[in-house]
Amino acid sequence: MIAIIDYGAGNLRSVVNAISRLGYQARVTSSPQEMLAAQAVILPGVGAAADTMTNLQTLGLVDPIRHFIAENHPFFGVCIGLQILFSGTEEGGWHECLGIIPGVVRRLPPGLKIPHMGWNQVKQKISHPIFDGIPDEANFYFVHSYYVEPEDKSLVAGETEYGSSICSVMAKGNLIATQFHPEKSGEVGLRIYDNFIKSALGAKENR
Repeated sequence: MIAIIDYGAGNLRSVVNAISRLGYQARVTSSPQEMLAAQAVILPGVGAAADTMTNLQTLGLVDPIRHFIAENHPFFGVCIGLQILFSGTEEGGWHECLGIIPGVVRRLPPGLKIPHMGWNQVKQKISHPIFDGIPDEANFYFVHSYYVEPEDKSLVAGETEYGSSICSVMAKGNLIATQFHPEKSGEVGLRIYDNFIKSALGAKENR
């Protein structure tokens, strides 16, 4: 089962539609038990990190998410789903996040149009299965005002230029997360999800 976490916000319908277009079935859930039983988990995101953390805490999902990732099960975070993996965020003051990845979420530099909205290129920094069939510097769709700054730069799988180079894809084991929205990024976005799910499920026969 592919679980898509519903925490009361998030771009759920677009993600479900994207997964369905690929021929897979996904279950939208707020249940910690269902999430922990899944073969792969997707945490989509729009909105504020602090609100997301509050909602996940209320639903009892914070520790299960930490456990799922610590066990190296396939997990995909999108936008806010990337940002809350970090130690904390500067959004709205300082707020602690999941603390899975050491590092900080910072506001985009002044002088730029904020939010960063629209299509931008992703420069692939490492060879990774998530990029299979995707050309380097392909365009993906972004909507965000904050960006992640991991302490361990080797976790940056993809970078995007917006005032400076920002982390747009992070990879650590079976944990993948993107600042852009694959579900809004056309065929290359669908390919990102397909690569993740194929890796998670092991083979096309599991569709």
